[in-house]
Amino acid sequence: MKMKKVMRSILSLIMVSVLLAGCGKGAKTNSSGNKSEGEVDLSEHVTLTMYLYGSAGVANEDILAEINRKLTEDINTSIEIKYIDWGDIGTKYPLIWASNEAFDMAYASINTVVPFYTLAKQGSLYDITNIIDKYAPTLKTRVPETSWAATTAEGKIYGVPTLGAGFNCTGFVYNKANCEKWGIKEVTDLDSMIAYCDASVAHGIYPINGNAEVSMDFYKMLVDTTGNWVPAPGISTSEMYFVTRDYQDYKDVIHPAFTDEFAQYVTMLDEWEHKGYWPKDILSSSTGDKEMYKNGQSSSYITHMGDWTGNYTGIHGNLPDQDMDAWYFAEDNNKVMQSSPAQDITVVNANSKYPERCVMVIEKFLTDKSYYSLLQYGIEGRQYEIKDGFLEKPANFNDAVDAGGFSAWAFSNSEFKLPRRTEHPSRYEKTKEWSQNYLSDPYTGFSFDSSKVSTELSAISNVNSTLGIQLMLGKTENVAAAIEEYRNQLKQAGIDKVLDELKNQLASFTPIIK
Repeated sequence: MKMKKVMRSILSLIMVSVLLAGCGKGAKTNSSGNKSEGEVDLSEHVTLTMYLYGSAGVANEDILAEINRKLTEDINTSIEIKYIDWGDIGTKYPLIWASNEAFDMAYASINTVVPFYTLAKQGSLYDITNIIDKYAPTLKTRVPETSWAATTAEGKIYGVPTLGAGFNCTGFVYNKANCEKWGIKEVTDLDSMIAYCDASVAHGIYPINGNAEVSMDFYKMLVDTTGNWVPAPGISTSEMYFVTRDYQDYKDVIHPAFTDEFAQYVTMLDEWEHKGYWPKDILSSSTGDKEMYKNGQSSSYITHMGDWTGNYTGIHGNLPDQDMDAWYFAEDNNKVMQSSPAQDITVVNANSKYPERCVMVIEKFLTDKSYYSLLQYGIEGRQYEIKDGFLEKPANFNDAVDAGGFSAWAFSNSEFKLPRRTEHPSRYEKTKEWSQNYLSDPYTGFSFDSSKVSTELSAISNVNSTLGIQLMLGKTENVAAAIEEYRNQLKQAGIDKVLDELKNQLASFTPIIK
């Protein structure tokens, strides 16, 4: 009996030891330094290579050294950042994927030269589905399921989305001080916008000024102010793109050019041009609309919320009597749309030797405030300081030796973001308001394969960049005839073939965000 009791005691101890061994948390190594099942071997120091847009600031190496000190201490890892200069994005970004270059992570987006979903489908990205839970559990829970769905292709997760998605909302930015001086109401709809523009012309200043890019501002205004229209894929959003007639029916895609709403809107723009809302030489101008406003050459401009509120001091800081506000077109029809979670993503290269370390690093940057602040703001006391809750440059900041930073949009986290005094306060007020009531992009997860219609798309771009822009800026002799000619040219360019191809592909698409 005593022997049986002893044996039972020994067996119980063994079972307890096994159970305790299985309860260990985190990525740790065993006594031999080898990898154990469900764990990542951190005994060897690893350096990961990551591609970001932009170029290195003078202090970037110092900031990166501090990041690597922390990474080495925490997960025995460091990172090397390679940069793709802004002017080289169109050629270098596709090349890093086509060349089979050995790197570990990169920025990706549905809007990059090679879109995210294309990279996923062609096998360029590492499937992180089965490693996220094990090696980045905090990250897995912090990212909403809808965002994970947006970075999923064929049931597998191929990227980590940002935690700082914003809103795509364009508006008419104007000065309320002018309303008071001119004796008119503030701008809250189309009629009051026209009243503001009329008053501006009467007081000798263009309401709108800039270059040919203003044409797309007006096109976005058309889409946002018309019924349930929202942008659809198929044609680049940098030109006059497709829309769905109703965001609840993603398959009902049209081109606005063939609608009565388009004809009426373009006719109105023609009237605005004749009223002198913008200069006669706007098509040949090289100066942008915000620069024109800054130089006192206009009384308003059109842009998205994040642009003017984020650059408020840069545009308005040196001008007198600036009481700025905006009428956001999409608000009238409850169509404020959140940016796609797939707009800013960090991806792991399919040929990375250390995918586990990659997701661990990504988790640090997105969920640990100390890492986030280093990557987004730099070294506290040198690149930034916090005063009364605002992010500011230190008094001794010197551009020549202290300037630095990274284009780390994919590592944004709204929870950690600090406001700046250089921003307009409505930036955060509107974000909070819209976060309670917004639309999700019905096409999230869809990637249009343009290979069968590339010739037609090129021809359509030529039409949009000539007659399309002229219509949007009232630069035609006979607007009714020009509308018909625009429609005819789009037909000849192959708009119907592109639309049919898009609809064929949408037939097998199931929305991942509802």
